[in-house]
Amino acid sequence: MKSPGFRLSVSCNLKKPSSCTRNIQLKYRNHWLHKDMFTGKKMAYQKVNADQRAPGHSQYLDNDDLQATALDLEWDMEKELEESGFDQFQLDSAENQNLGHSETIDLDLDSIQPATSPKGRFQRLQEESDYITHYTRSAPKSNRCNFCHLLKILCIATILFIFGIFIGYYVHTNCPSDTPSSGTVDPQLYQEILKTIQAEDIKKSFRNLVQLYKSEDDMEISKKIKTQWTSLGLEDVQFVNYSVLLNLPDPSPSTVTLSSSGQCFHPNGQPCSEEARKDSSQDLLYSYAAYSAKGILKAEVIDVSYGMADDLKRIRKIKNVTNQIALLKLGKLPLLYKLSLLEKAGFGGVLLYIDPCDLPKTVNPSHDTFMVSLNPGGDPSTPGYPSVDGSFRQSRSNLTSLLVQPISASLVAKLISSPKARTKNDACSPLELPNNEVRVVSMQVQTVTKLKTVTNVVGYVMGLTSPDRYIIVGSHHHTAHSYNGQEWASSTAIITAFIRALMSKVKRGWRPDRTIVFCSWGGTAFGNIGSYEWGEDFKKVLQKNVVAYISIHSPLRGNSSLHPVASPSLQQLVVEKNNFNCTRRAQCPETNISSIQIQGDADYFINHLGVPIVQFAYEDIKALEGPSFLSEALFSTRATKIEEMDPSFNLHETITKLSGEVILQIANEPVLPFNAIDIALEVQNNLKGDQPNTHQLLAMASRLRESAELFQSDEMRPANDPKERASNRIRMLNDILQDMEKSFLVKQAPPGFYRNILYHLDEKTSRFSILVEAWEHCKPLASNETLQEALSEVLNSINSAQVYFKAGLDVFRSVLDGKN
Repeated sequence: MKSPGFRLSVSCNLKKPSSCTRNIQLKYRNHWLHKDMFTGKKMAYQKVNADQRAPGHSQYLDNDDLQATALDLEWDMEKELEESGFDQFQLDSAENQNLGHSETIDLDLDSIQPATSPKGRFQRLQEESDYITHYTRSAPKSNRCNFCHLLKILCIATILFIFGIFIGYYVHTNCPSDTPSSGTVDPQLYQEILKTIQAEDIKKSFRNLVQLYKSEDDMEISKKIKTQWTSLGLEDVQFVNYSVLLNLPDPSPSTVTLSSSGQCFHPNGQPCSEEARKDSSQDLLYSYAAYSAKGILKAEVIDVSYGMADDLKRIRKIKNVTNQIALLKLGKLPLLYKLSLLEKAGFGGVLLYIDPCDLPKTVNPSHDTFMVSLNPGGDPSTPGYPSVDGSFRQSRSNLTSLLVQPISASLVAKLISSPKARTKNDACSPLELPNNEVRVVSMQVQTVTKLKTVTNVVGYVMGLTSPDRYIIVGSHHHTAHSYNGQEWASSTAIITAFIRALMSKVKRGWRPDRTIVFCSWGGTAFGNIGSYEWGEDFKKVLQKNVVAYISIHSPLRGNSSLHPVASPSLQQLVVEKNNFNCTRRAQCPETNISSIQIQGDADYFINHLGVPIVQFAYEDIKALEGPSFLSEALFSTRATKIEEMDPSFNLHETITKLSGEVILQIANEPVLPFNAIDIALEVQNNLKGDQPNTHQLLAMASRLRESAELFQSDEMRPANDPKERASNRIRMLNDILQDMEKSFLVKQAPPGFYRNILYHLDEKTSRFSILVEAWEHCKPLASNETLQEALSEVLNSINSAQVYFKAGLDVFRSVLDGKN
């Protein structure tokens, strides 16, 4: 077996001992790495290569007694290493050295085990046909002289042998192989990394972070994160800044005034007085809808409940809604979608609230204010392209014609003259405005639009064998002028804890096979602006190279149930990790893993890149039973709230370890742990039930499953068996696996809906979301153009995936098997 990646030759002419040299020629495949992608620097491609040269002089070679000897020692080091027992040239993954990031490498001499060979170096030289012609020497003067010459030659050979070992070992430990790992990764390696993660360390990090959020300058938090990540050893940690258009609260809070009584209220339900404003501190300013229209509107309030299509059809039959104010409950459907329906119906304003009946009894949000963003993603002034110097900026201070104002449940109760939401028997009575009563209010919405700098913190650990394949791990940090919630500190503390554990292993010489990129995003509360701009900036590179996205967004929303969300292709991996984690705990409730729409910075990677994602989070079981999309509201949570839910930070530790193990397995397994058949099964499940016009979809889904099953059995099964694994197939197989979900990105989806149709609106709906929406609109007319267009989008996606798997099989069979 040849040692991959290099060829070493040593030549010495003993007549000219000063010319003795050792040359190492590295024949290493060219990795073109866009390293500066992670840091936002000017694009520069760097060629990974190595050219090492060892000194070629020895004190034995300078001896005058050797001048009479004409001996040219030359051998192929590559073959010699093979004969000398160095054929197993790949070290254990836990012992590989840090590549290219240290100028001096300590050689572990104890680990060098010279092996005996049946053929010595000189015996090989004597077997060559032109051995006699290499050199001639005169007859020995005496036996003693012959003995001296032989002794000197033996000394020289020994020294050169030792030098060869040193050089070979140095090259091997400093030059990456251009072939993927062929062995199975030891699971103990992952546990060795994860066992260093401690709840107490996460708790300390969390408390240090929450002390910083009061600063108006979010750069202080970004600098803190960058300094900490750099001190832990993360490579080339940098700021990536974008100047973007932010919609900020006005110095004066918005108001709602009852026309009948003339009473003025702040969004939290408190009267419009200076004393009430002081008592509520700055929380009043954060009760607003970013990118709403601004102004004053006096109109009748019309209760539209959750704003579903059926609700609006019913109301429009009995009332004129033009330029009126909708009283809208958050939940059940994406807010952007419901606002688009209200805008289309002709409403002029929206009072948005959360019904207490939709929350667990332990939660009392009666006076809580909250923020929502009406931005679908990225800088509103540069839609679809990055906000870099020279980009054209559109004038978009508002993203809707509606005046939108979030208000508390206590203010809603005052508007509808309802003193409380719960009755004496503790049964919850939803807030409703009676149909026969008229309420006229004047709402004033005030915000300020400014260009501000949003900062991302990005660092990475370069991969060993596939450095051009990226696993992105993302959390977010607090941004000035946004909500004061503390869940960002939880996510940042968790990602920092994993970096600390990972880098402790990297510093000892180990590296993952694929590059891990760590990102702390800015501007998340305004519409995932930091992640969108970074994604748009490096879209071409990310489309080709990103393998998976691990989200650490809002990891603690409750403390009763672990609620993982994963792409269909990664659900099996998450089940395995969760089951393993359960074996180490006394209580292990059944965990429901699903593919549903989530909040946070994974949005761009799911909907624009088709990247598989995983997210672990703890939820309140009662909250899961309520309507979906309540998490769109961002509350001003107290700093102690997180510690009340998880005082020991054991839940934080669990999420860190679960996320960490998934990261390590995706980054280090020779074959990506994705499942093609699970995607096909998800498609078939989405088409179950009594649905019209799906016979063509079912037939196409059946063909997709057949292709996926063949792909799984013919290619993935042997690739996952080290005994059957063919190294030349691994890279092609992984390229197919990482792009499986891209087929399911539709060109257009309703506002607030995922473009990746593999994700459901919620756990209660197991059908394609765009078909559900189209059927709701088109119940009277099954042949409606909107429905036909949605059916076509789904059909084309399934067909594209089926063709993709079939083409992958054809490539393996025709090219790799040597067929034309």
